[in-house]
Amino acid sequence: MITKSNKLKNEDRKWYLIDAKGATLGRISTIIADLLRGKGKPTYTPNLDSGDNVIVINAAEVELSKESNKEKKMYYRHSGYPGGIKKETFVEAIEKHPQKVIFDAVKGMMPKNKLAKAQLTRLKVYSGVEHPHTQEIINVEVK
Repeated sequence: MITKSNKLKNEDRKWYLIDAKGATLGRISTIIADLLRGKGKPTYTPNLDSGDNVIVINAAEVELSKESNKEKKMYYRHSGYPGGIKKETFVEAIEKHPQKVIFDAVKGMMPKNKLAKAQLTRLKVYSGVEHPHTQEIINVEVK
């Protein structure tokens, strides 16, 4: 019996459009991560980059599961110097850079390797409705 392996040259990448307006951050991030990795395809291979392109619009209007979590959820970063820790809440982060909030959530759900870095380059996040992509796009409903 011969095991057939998927080749990258046989893959055609589709474009998916996801509207984040009113969607929960965690639920939308798992959907995006699965599309970027290609896990919904019958030809999924973990060691190949066979995922699709994803466009996320209305990133500024993404929600958390509870209202009380908006002040509890913190984003930390460190400059590398002693005492150089910076933190901000979800509300502050979504006002300053809503694209980064969704990008970081998706990045945390991807595997920690070089392949994930290549897959994340196909994620395009926009805070408003307009986007410059003109390809044939498939709309994805987020529940």
